[in-house]
Amino acid sequence: MHAVDENELAACVRRVLGQYFKDLDGEDAGGIHEMVMNCVEKPVLELVLNHAGSNQSRAADILGINRNTLRKKMLQHGIK
Repeated sequence: MHAVDENELAACVRRVLGQYFKDLDGEDAGGIHEMVMNCVEKPVLELVLNHAGSNQSRAADILGINRNTLRKKMLQHGIK
């Protein structure tokens, strides 16, 4: 089984958030956790659903979440 290189993913997040804070130029930041989770969750759901051939039960298993939770997240992100 091939695993995602967590160091590469973490480095990407560090780079992007570092640039985000630079771009704020002294302005206050808030809601960072929600912003990051929303940015990451939708593409993860879409890619896993595609990998699972749009089979929601299989996608939920791959994600390690309940199928109802997957459906709720799909609605939140406008994924059909």
